[in-house]
This record gives sequence, structure tokens and C-alpha cells, in this order.
Amino acid sequence: MADPLVVVSNRGPVGFRRRPDGSLDTVRGAGGLVAALGPLVDRHDVAWVASTMSDADREVALAGAREERSDAGSSFRLRLVAHDPAAYELFYTVLANPVLWFVQHGLWDLKRDPEADLSAAWDAYVAVNQALADAAVEELDRRPGAPLFVQDYHLYRAPALVRAVRPRTRIAHFVHIPWVGPEEWGVLPRSIAVAIHEGLLACDSVGFHTERWRSAFVECCEVLLGRGAEAEQRSHANPIAVDADGFVALTGTDGVRERRLALLEERPEILVLRVDRTDPSKNAVRGFESFGLLLEREPVLHGRIGLLALLDPSRQQIPEYADYRRATEEAAAAVNARFGRPGWEPIRLDVRDDFLASIAAYCEYDVLLVNPVMDGLNLVAKEAPLVNERGGAVVLSRQAGAFEEIGEWTVGVDPLDVPGQAEALALALALPDSERRHRLERIRASVRAHDLDAWAERELDELDERAPAAVA
Repeated sequence: MADPLVVVSNRGPVGFRRRPDGSLDTVRGAGGLVAALGPLVDRHDVAWVASTMSDADREVALAGAREERSDAGSSFRLRLVAHDPAAYELFYTVLANPVLWFVQHGLWDLKRDPEADLSAAWDAYVAVNQALADAAVEELDRRPGAPLFVQDYHLYRAPALVRAVRPRTRIAHFVHIPWVGPEEWGVLPRSIAVAIHEGLLACDSVGFHTERWRSAFVECCEVLLGRGAEAEQRSHANPIAVDADGFVALTGTDGVRERRLALLEERPEILVLRVDRTDPSKNAVRGFESFGLLLEREPVLHGRIGLLALLDPSRQQIPEYADYRRATEEAAAAVNARFGRPGWEPIRLDVRDDFLASIAAYCEYDVLLVNPVMDGLNLVAKEAPLVNERGGAVVLSRQAGAFEEIGEWTVGVDPLDVPGQAEALALALALPDSERRHRLERIRASVRAHDLDAWAERELDELDERAPAAVA
């Protein structure tokens, strides 16, 4: 029989919506976290606890836990938790995003009100964590001896809340975003920063994408709590992987083929690509400015090159994200107004959620621009080279976690240096074909060497090393 496991995250692996006829439709959850945890669902007896995201989700939550199936057909127990709407609004749109997100991505200056009183939002954050922790405890009681695997920045307090009532539970947490140093955390009230780090130290095992983020966590625990040695023992780096075979298989689907044919009809001679969310951390504005500077410096490229930006609209209910989307649109328009001419639009900006269009564009780029201000990993930099058929070069921010894995085969950039990014684009375009293909193959080999199944199982192996399961 499969080993039991309880997973808790803010967003679940599936959600629900009502069809026009009133029947219930199941929708696969968005984001890399769902794909990353898929192997655990397929290999373990999983109960997954998550927050409701829609009215239909709330109806499902009221009916109690239910059995669902993964993409591979494996059964798992889904437990949705409906929160007080006002508390969840503060939790998500005020504290988790943008406060924690901005602090951990080096973006605190984007906050309009860094001196704001965060006490109500923090109370709501703890309340949501408490509700999910309570549901997780109930699921743990149904699965004696099961470990608890907590996910990401939404749930920093949940491990301590579970530990308080089930002290013998084995708890792991994976942080999917960057970790910054004590100075960056110092913009928050000390009580909040301390509570966050204490929450993670209630875990037996804490995972990060890179050694850099892990080391920053250890330093913070020492400065804030005097518990650096404990953090050193309990933490590890394990960069998340890509389902390479599954991803490549998608390129043969009808949806990708149709989108690729449409792209081929209008692609410029030289295609620069970026695929992001409309998130300030992704740094699209500076990316557009650097492309404009490239056009200023290299008139020979006029009419031959184009930047295709496929941006997924993100968190538009949060003012800072809505403002950044507008800034992104304005930056693209400025480049087009300055350099465009009839029959040639230098930047084509497409803001919509179309994953298959992104895969089609991955196949076709000549240069991939990935320039986040800071990123826990960045899967685009690992996914796109897997399927590219043009010997595409990658321009990659040194502040992306993926740079630790594949940086030597990319053109590295400082994400705040616009002239430097323009130079990097020019260098990527000038690389000899043989060098471009060599780098592409090395990236592919690196990505394939780190299997998604192995990533998921290593997380549980790290937990077992630090907190072995009791022998019956």
C-alpha cells in the first residue's frame, strides 16, 4: 500500500466552476507547484489541503473532502477550506501579495505605504494559516504516521501551528521563491519577521531552490533568533525540475501546432521572446527598454527583428500589479512609437493566459530574454530550451535561481542594468551558430539530468534523514 502523505498549499491541484447547465466542472490548478507535486500524488496516499478560490470551490468545501484524480489517473483526497472572505482578502492581497512577495523579490520600494500598519493583515495571514493547519491536523489524524509537506510563502506559520498540537508530526516545507537577508527582512515589523522564521524552524526539513536562498535563510535565523546552526541542519537546496518528456510531448499536440503555424506566418526574421506573468518581479519594463536601446544602437536590425512578449495577467486585483501591467504596456508602446514603421512593429505584446501559445513560441525563438529582478528559480529558462528548434540563445538574469544551474551556458545579465541587457542581447545575436547550439544542448542535458520525480522524492528523503519515521 502506498505511504500516506498530507500536502497543504494555498492553491489546490484542482478547482471547480459551474457550467451554464449548473453542473460542476473540475479545472486543473494553474502553476508549476501542481506539476511539481504530481509525482507525489502518483506514488503516495495523498490528502491535499488547500484554500477555496471560487464560489464553486466553496460549495465543494461545504460538502466535505472528496476523491479526485491526478493527470496520471491516481486517486487523492482533496480537502478544501473556505476562509472568511474579509480575512482572506487581507491575507492574499495585502500580506502575502504584495508585502511578502515584494520583500522576498527585492521590490519593497514599489510599496506605496511601507510605513503602513500591517497588524490587521498579519492577523488575517495567521488566521488563514490556522484554518489550513487545523484541516491538515484532521487529515494527519486520518493517516497516522503520515508526514506533512507544506508549500511556499503563503504558509510560513502553518508548520508551527501544527507542531503546537501534534508535536511528533514530521513536517517539511518548500519555499518556491527567493530568500533574502536580514537587512531586507528589516523593512517589516520585527515581530512579523521573527514569527516567519520561527514558523519555518518548526519544520524538520526546509527546502529552497538554491544554496544562495538557503544560506540567506540560515543567516536570518542567526540574526533574528540566534538559531543559525539549527537552520543550517534543517535546510537544504533542491532546485525544482521540469517534466521534460511530458513537456516535449506537448509540442506535438494540435493546439501547439496550430499556434506555431500562426506564429510562423507573422514571425520576423529574428525573434526575441519573453514569456512571463505581468508581475513587477519579472522586469518586463526594463526588458522593453533594453530592446529599444538595442534598436537605437543597431539600426541594421530595423525591420528584421521583433520582440514577442507573451504575458499572463497576474494578480490584477492588487493595485501594484495592475499599475505594473499599465507600465509594461506603456513601455512597449514607447518603443513601437519611436522605432516602428508600416509593416513592422518592434514589440508585439500579448497579455493573455495561453500556455500552448507559449510552447509554440518556445520552439521558434532566436533569443530568449529572462531578466527577473529576482526569482526563486524561473522555469521558463529551463522549459524553453527543451523544445527550441532554432539553436536559440538564452539571456538570463543572474538573480534568477536557475542561473546557478544553467548560467554558464547563457548570456548573464544584471537585471537592473538596461544598457548591459542591450549589450547582452547583441552578444546573444552575434554568437556563432555552433556555439548557440552547443549551449542549447548543454542546457537541455542539465534540465533532463534533474528529473521531476527525483525532485519530489528527494524532498521526502531529506525529511526522512532529519526525522525518520517511527518503526512500528
